[in-house]
Amino acid sequence: MSTPRTTRHPGPSRRRARVLAVGTLVVLALGACTSIPTAGPVREGDGTVVENGDVDLLAEGPRPGATPQQIVEGFQLAGAAGFDSEFATAREFLTGAAKRSWEPLTEVLVADAPVVVDTQSRAVTATVPLAARVDSVGRYTEAPGGAETTVTYELVRDSTGEWRISSAQDGLVLTEAAFDKQFRSSPLYFLSADGSFLVPDTRWFPAHNLQTWVARALLAGPSPWLRDAVTTAIPEGVELQAGTVVIDGSGSALVPLDPAKTLLEADTASVVAQFEASLVHVAGVRQVKVTAGAVPLVEKREVTRGGLPDGPVEMIQDDRLVALGEDGLVAVDGVAALPAGARAPARDEEGDVRVMLDAGGALVTVPREDDPSHVLVSGTGLVAPSVDRLGWAWTARGGEGVIAVKDGGDPVVVAADWLEGRTVVALRMARDATRLAVVSRGADGVWVNVFPVVRDGEGTPQKLGEPVRVGAVLEDATEVVWLEESVLGVVGRSKDEATLVHRVPVFGPTTSEAEVPDIAALAGGRVVYLATTDGVLHKLVGTTWATVADVEGVRDPSYPG
Repeated sequence: MSTPRTTRHPGPSRRRARVLAVGTLVVLALGACTSIPTAGPVREGDGTVVENGDVDLLAEGPRPGATPQQIVEGFQLAGAAGFDSEFATAREFLTGAAKRSWEPLTEVLVADAPVVVDTQSRAVTATVPLAARVDSVGRYTEAPGGAETTVTYELVRDSTGEWRISSAQDGLVLTEAAFDKQFRSSPLYFLSADGSFLVPDTRWFPAHNLQTWVARALLAGPSPWLRDAVTTAIPEGVELQAGTVVIDGSGSALVPLDPAKTLLEADTASVVAQFEASLVHVAGVRQVKVTAGAVPLVEKREVTRGGLPDGPVEMIQDDRLVALGEDGLVAVDGVAALPAGARAPARDEEGDVRVMLDAGGALVTVPREDDPSHVLVSGTGLVAPSVDRLGWAWTARGGEGVIAVKDGGDPVVVAADWLEGRTVVALRMARDATRLAVVSRGADGVWVNVFPVVRDGEGTPQKLGEPVRVGAVLEDATEVVWLEESVLGVVGRSKDEATLVHRVPVFGPTTSEAEVPDIAALAGGRVVYLATTDGVLHKLVGTTWATVADVEGVRDPSYPG
């Protein structure tokens, strides 16, 4: 399918047009269809999945005497309802050649407003106010605010004189409501370069038979943008026997793989770990059973995964580094008084590596009672640092790009071709040390990107690979943290909004939290905190920000990372 052009939304059309009635589109699942939450805080549960009843939409074929416009409308509706029949009814709207060539799942266009259809002679053009695109392997790309695309259909009369579509671009057009109901985001897990961490690669698949979509995609390997930064224990050439994963009555997802000989010579414990981590997100799955031929793979390996580290939120108050505990703020053990002007403290999970920016803007170590502060990266203009699980401190400076340094070593300028001509505003490393979130400014505005981090065998950063853009609706951004393993927290502004904390998934739609005036800094952890310019600390409780009692005069709250 050729990529339709994307433009800014031009406003109301004066052409003779009708609204394509896709507001009630329902994409049929191939079998049982379940509904799971796609937003909101993470809470512990008992693992019980409550399934809703099936939702069916009976698609209607073309009516006698239908106009070209009505044929296109019917085709769109039938396409949305075609998952249980391999789109057989939708194909009734096509001519013979188009019936065979049309690929409905090559791309899904997600519309954030009604689709406008315009007829000119034998061509029908649908103008789609675009929220997102999802490609054939489930990669979700959010569209900038006001974007739109057009989809054109050519029609001819068949042998009975009825209009049929002779040329249709591959793919489907769905409303946001239909897409949210019928598709699910699901992480595929691959291994970090050192094999010690599971790294998510989020995709969106039809809700029906989700377990099979996930297993097939895991076998196919990571997305191109992530490929050089991760690895997989699944050998090349391994396939899903019978092409499906079945969930039995006990909630076991049965994953039959072949060829057995290839698998049994591999790291089967890691293979099982990848499938378990990926499939337990599917509704109804309580456990995962992987077989190689007829041989059950019983060896298991615990591999770390997860978004947020444990530990209290820390911040600066006066000249002290303090942590918030049950009894209020307490000084962090072993840390000496901070020099005037110190800001942006960062640390690893153990607290062994602690850095900050000094009054002049240089990256320095946090002073300890037995070890005074010393410079890691000299100069000015550095952005707030982030510390990864391998002990590297990350920062950036205009004209130099991204810099990584380990205490006792020289700073490393990490190659990042995609940042040429751009100024880094903020950055934050994911807990897996494999993905780096970067906010940058350039001639084309502010971008939020997630870069794969390519390292050598010793863990030394070598380069940042080709990134993915997220949060495309944001027009400005000043700070970024990780709120979940695949969700960023970005302080910024979208069109006609105040500066807010936005939830920005890596492959998913951007949403925003309630407004808090004068945001100064954000901390992403199991509880999300922000500090305002007047030194007040707020925490996110549900969908509102609550002031933390008896905490005043604080700045730069942070978690490990």
